[in-house]
Amino acid sequence: LKDNEDALLEACKRDLGKSSFETYLTEVGWCENDIIFMCNNLEKWVKDEAAPDIPLMNKALSPRIRKEPLGCVLIIGYAWQRGFILRRCITDSGISRAYNFPIQLSLGPLIGAIAAGCTAILKPSENAPAAAAVMEMIIKKSLDQSAYRVVQGAVPESTALLDQKWDKIFYTGNMNVGKIIAKKAAETLTPVTLELGGRNPAIITRNADARLAARRLLWAKLLNAGQVCVSQNYILVDKEILPAFIAEMKKAMDEFYPQGAKASPDYGRIVNERQFLRLKKMLDESQGKILLGGTMDEKEKFLEPTVIQVDNVTDSLMVDESFGPLIPIYPVKNLDEAIRLANEVHDTPLGIYPFGNKQETNRILAETRSGGASVNDGFFHASIPTLAFGGVGESGQGSYRGKASFDCFTHRRSVTTTPGWMESLLNVRYPPYAGKLKQFQRMSNLSPNFDRDGKVKRNLATYILTLGGGSFMAAVKRYLFVAILALGVKQYQLRRLGS
Repeated sequence: LKDNEDALLEACKRDLGKSSFETYLTEVGWCENDIIFMCNNLEKWVKDEAAPDIPLMNKALSPRIRKEPLGCVLIIGYAWQRGFILRRCITDSGISRAYNFPIQLSLGPLIGAIAAGCTAILKPSENAPAAAAVMEMIIKKSLDQSAYRVVQGAVPESTALLDQKWDKIFYTGNMNVGKIIAKKAAETLTPVTLELGGRNPAIITRNADARLAARRLLWAKLLNAGQVCVSQNYILVDKEILPAFIAEMKKAMDEFYPQGAKASPDYGRIVNERQFLRLKKMLDESQGKILLGGTMDEKEKFLEPTVIQVDNVTDSLMVDESFGPLIPIYPVKNLDEAIRLANEVHDTPLGIYPFGNKQETNRILAETRSGGASVNDGFFHASIPTLAFGGVGESGQGSYRGKASFDCFTHRRSVTTTPGWMESLLNVRYPPYAGKLKQFQRMSNLSPNFDRDGKVKRNLATYILTLGGGSFMAAVKRYLFVAILALGVKQYQLRRLGS
């Protein structure tokens, strides 16, 4: 990757009009750091792990978790341009997605697979052909071709790949194709990780900082010209703060792009004509009012950042994921309405972005579901390379990044070793069983810490000995705290006597 940084930067410029800064920030530098992070921690991760919560009578069997590679894995870094169900095309299946970060979303899972010891086939997105070609060249030159291969192509190649037996399939793309892959994988009981998307809401309460919300959400939606699956798809704004929020959006737009977005070297383009026309159709069919932006150039595949005020959840900008620089704003009366609408539009999005005071943001987190969340920001959680990332429900299953990438492709194998000297203790398990039941119960039965009404029993001696902690570890922490406190008091007293 280091040797081919310039080629990768140029490839993303050709495929997406992406600036070198964005490509390095979100693609090349990201993957290079991920590799170094893996190398720095891999020796620790692969070691056998002592099994937790093992009863004393089983400690002698040395229960442990052994880390083993799942095997040969398939990494699909895209969604088909046309909907397909194994060997045949049907109606449009939705949004191709992994072309938006063609390097990170392809090599990120591959790095995890290599770290876990798996062999892998990578199918990159055909919608970012320049990046796919450079990745193939790098992998051919750098990795053992008997263990790691790149397969280029579209529907026929993907169909052929899915017809094979894999030990795991990792897919990044849209929900419709995700269902097809999961169904195909189920035929051979192949585990899958699905990184999908969703109609992610941002919620701005009346107590939010309008300036911070505008700047942060505008950046989140304009990175990569809005082609980011985890960015907000719409913004629910309390009517009380709406005028200030829109004013701050305009200020931030002027600050980010003083000569306009089209003239800025920092603003990307839509990946291809098909996606451009899809976005144009969404905007044309919207019943909302354009507040900012709205210009476009089909020849350049340029779509200006566009803020639209909508008032119906059935609006074209609300019913589908835009995956572009369209920013619908939906005014709400209060937080109750915002939470209700967020759950109504999509109850398991990939991310949610609440802005407000602590009480309000905690309530939003408690009353919604999402793959991840960034409080008072736009998808910051997804920009931390070592933080596990994934969806829930319709936005995906499984997670990766950092150690989670290693775990994603690792089988945790439970192992015990029974020593010969334990044979007399194991006699209770051998027939005949006459007279052995009570012996076994004495050895294995746990006593509940609650009565028949569910009330927790309090053991006075345990409570005193653990200083109210209730467990050995809690007691250790409390005794340590008391010792430090006592030492501090003693030092204070000695200093007073000395003075």
